[in-house]
Amino acid sequence: MSKNTPILIPGGKSVLLFDGVCNLCNGFVQFVLKRDKKGQFLFASLQSQIGKQLMEKHQICIEELSSVVLISEEGSFTESDAVLWVVRAMGGFLSVFFRVAYILPKPFRDRLYRFIAKNRYRLFGIKESCMLPRPEWRSRFLDVS
Repeated sequence: MSKNTPILIPGGKSVLLFDGVCNLCNGFVQFVLKRDKKGQFLFASLQSQIGKQLMEKHQICIEELSSVVLISEEGSFTESDAVLWVVRAMGGFLSVFFRVAYILPKPFRDRLYRFIAKNRYRLFGIKESCMLPRPEWRSRFLDVS
């Protein structure tokens, strides 16, 4: 895909951009994949060309790739908002977690998020390359052919 090729996101889908070499981020993606029975989320790494194009298109500047980013019909979300909106969209018991956590003030949630993000490689490890999805999940990744 060339840099100028527009990225088409199917209607009703959201895109979750994640740090492709972070074990914590990869774990979150796999958590979502296993529970997203409706297939409402698509994925791309922040390091990918598609990830960079989507961040530019939505005017999101991530200096150190330290946040997951959710791009949906409602807009774009980073840090704790991104995680909580993903959890909310999956419904069920997880939506209760969303309601409880969303009550906390955003500055507090984001401060906690940034602390974890800053230490994620040390606490959870790092991969040498982006994960390769299972064959049954491959179509959900925008940057995997």
